[in-house]
Amino acid sequence: MTTELASIIDLIRYAASRFNAAGLTFGHSHDNAIDEATHLVLSSLHLPPDLPPAYGAARVTAHEKAAVVALIERRIATREPVAYLVGEAWFAGMPFKSDRRALVPRSPIAELIEDGFSPWLDGREVERVLDLCTGSGCIGIAMAAHNPVWRVDIADVSDDALALARENIALHQLADHVHAVRSNLFEGLRGERYDLIVSNPPYVTNAEYAALPGEYAHEPKLGLTAGADGLDIALRILRDAPEHLTDDGLLIVEVGESERALNALLPEVPFVWIEFKVGPMGVFALERHELVEHADAIRAAAASR
Repeated sequence: MTTELASIIDLIRYAASRFNAAGLTFGHSHDNAIDEATHLVLSSLHLPPDLPPAYGAARVTAHEKAAVVALIERRIATREPVAYLVGEAWFAGMPFKSDRRALVPRSPIAELIEDGFSPWLDGREVERVLDLCTGSGCIGIAMAAHNPVWRVDIADVSDDALALARENIALHQLADHVHAVRSNLFEGLRGERYDLIVSNPPYVTNAEYAALPGEYAHEPKLGLTAGADGLDIALRILRDAPEHLTDDGLLIVEVGESERALNALLPEVPFVWIEFKVGPMGVFALERHELVEHADAIRAAAASR
């Protein structure tokens, strides 16, 4: 069946066709079969994602082809995300180790990092930054790589996720700029204050989780679910963030599809929903003074959990 496959582009086309025919779900860094097939094939061959198109015609060895085809079949049979199969995901233009210890990197916050958080940080003095619920460490590490003068803390409650994050810190040689901390939200960060707090916390509702495709079952549930409306974690972040932000500090949080529930629960809070190149993606920005001004309503909503 695969004897006629000879080149890199042959393998990519074959993988994409097989993925589409199998009805796979694409939501882990890629939204279509061709991009996911390209990731699988190039990573399997230890080639960069920006490989010049001319190399697509390069012939693969029999051993290489057998290894790639085996991964294609495994992706179909198990629904395991490609990033876990090849052990690598790309985020904000950077490679990250990826495995079952943390979610596959895929936040739209990557676009904010690459754009220098403009206009949100324009004219601000930023020295200390926190990536809360860091998982693999991709957001905090990418922030440090794109902003070498920042001192970045990355925090997570999961020891497994932090172990992976520390491997990614070492991968990018950023130990002098990025510090990993075990913390259940802000509990392990008492007394610490930041100019910017960025978080991609769990925000999937219980009902949404039950209906997710098989691909998501390979990821740690701890990193996905957050109660009946997906806001159990986000509300605690909103409640406690003022104690950890500088006077001119900014909070940026991703809540995905729970955006509607958050607006309905706290209609008086002036959430600014950030527009991305593909449109709104459920990421809000709030100033510290806005959090303080609406602290009573936020505390009441958090207490109702």
